[in-house]
Order: sequence, then structure tokens, then C-alpha cells
Amino acid sequence: MVQNVAGIIAELESEDIYLLSGLEQGMRFSEWVQKSKLPEFAGLTPEEVDYRIDRCLDRELIERKTIQYEGYRLKFEGYDALALHTFAERETIDGVGTSLGVGKESDVYEARSYRPLALKYHREGITEFREVNRERNYTADHEHVSWMYTARKAAEQEYAALQDLYPEVSVPRPIDHNRHAIVMEKMTGVELSQTQLDDDQVLPVLSLIIEELAAAYQQNRVHADISEYNIFISEDGITIFDWPQSVSADHANAPELLERDLENIIGYFSRKYPNNVENIDVKEVKQAVIDDEFTTVEACQSGCQSV
Repeated sequence: MVQNVAGIIAELESEDIYLLSGLEQGMRFSEWVQKSKLPEFAGLTPEEVDYRIDRCLDRELIERKTIQYEGYRLKFEGYDALALHTFAERETIDGVGTSLGVGKESDVYEARSYRPLALKYHREGITEFREVNRERNYTADHEHVSWMYTARKAAEQEYAALQDLYPEVSVPRPIDHNRHAIVMEKMTGVELSQTQLDDDQVLPVLSLIIEELAAAYQQNRVHADISEYNIFISEDGITIFDWPQSVSADHANAPELLERDLENIIGYFSRKYPNNVENIDVKEVKQAVIDDEFTTVEACQSGCQSV
């Protein structure tokens, strides 16, 4: 999806961007924007709007409906194009490379620059919108929200979290943000779910992960969705990513969410390495994290006292 848009960016003219931006503005008020309102929103003449609509339809950046009235709205590709255009104007990135990961709620691509970067597009609004809207705190106060709003708020929240956490916590370094997209440092390593640790690595790696969660807590953040799928392991250590659903440590549900994170990651290690991980009291670990007294998993197997 993004790679296709990256190839189109060079073809777009300023007036095409004006039309896309006008649709973005109009979609703040309704899902579909009446054609008659586009000259005002886009700052174009009616004749220019007609021409630009055809160009953007041909490139599958927008879509049309003709029931009740002739209306238009951005497709995700159109929103992608606006964000990419902004990054290009800022000279944040030079281009988009290969896919690094495609998921239900985000797409991540290699970003071309003078250093290794990654471009992440949030897709929360495109699938399972009702579930995202109900569970994510950045939409909780809005009864009626669009996919565009949901994706943008997710990116805003994740970028803010990365700024709060880096470099005290091992997270990708945040570089830039626009609309529903984030440019960040490219991670190295392998996803935890794809690794097979040696016996003597299991507890040290688990301890290292919990240390980072504890460091995040001291920076006033709880991940709130930790799993084996958002932790990278490399020779240099670990990196924890995917922070859009994170909450502040003083949030009313923070202790519960912290405990759930710990249950998830300790449970994963217990299932995969049952001979190495046992007798770990999640509640004791949680309290040690909250009190800033966590040392190692081995210590918590003995009541969270220093070993």
C-alpha cells in the first residue's frame, strides 16, 4: 500500500495535494465531502477540482459516492500520500523501501535516509474499528470518530510515548511525526516470538524485559499491550515497540495494566521455557516495579529480594 503511494508521490502536482488536503479538512465534519464544498476546502476553482478529482481517482487516492449527492473521501492511500508529502518537504526521508512488517493495526516500511530509519503507518481505523474505539483511551471520549481520527490519534500518542521514554528506556528513537505516520529509528534484531533462547539466557532476558518495563514505569508510562510480538532481541539487548495504547503511570487503571503486561510476558516465558521459569509471583514483581525495587527474576523467585 505505502510503496505504491511512494511511487505516485513524484507524479502529484501541488493542486493534487490541495485537493487531498481539502478532503482531509472536509472529513473533519462528515465522512463524505460534497463536491460543491471542495472548491472552498481546497482553494481551487470548480474546473480545477474536476480535473484534480479525475487524477486522484485514477491513482486510487480517493473514492466517490453518488447516492443522495456526489461526495468524495480520502482512501488510506490518499492520507498516506499527504503524510509522505510532508515528510518529503521536511526532508525527513528520501524515499520508502521494503516492508518491515504488516499487521492489523500498522504497516512498517524501511525509510530511505542518511541513516537507517523506519516509517510506521497506523491503521487502527481500517479494521476492527469498533473494538479499537472502545478499548483505546485516545478515542474513549469521542462517541463518533472516523478512521482518520483514530489512526492520527494513535500515531500522536505513540510518538509522544517514544519522546517521553527515549533514551531512558530501550525504545526506537523517534524522528518525526505527521498525521497517522511516524518516522523512527530502524530496529535491529529478531522478534522475541521468533527466538529460541539457550537455558542460560532465559531468565536474564526475561529480567532485562522487566527492567525496561520498570524503567518505563519510572518515566510515567505503562505499555498496556506487551507481548512476545512487540519485543526485539539483538546482541545489544532488547527493544520494546508499539506504544500507542500506553497509559500514564498515574492512570486509574495503570496498576491493573502493568500487572497484565507482566502476566503476559512471564506467562509467555513460562509456556515456552517451563523448565527455566517457575514460581514467579506476578503480583510481587508488579509491586517491585512500582516501588522501583525490581532487580532480577531470580530475586523475585525468592520474594523479590536482592540476590
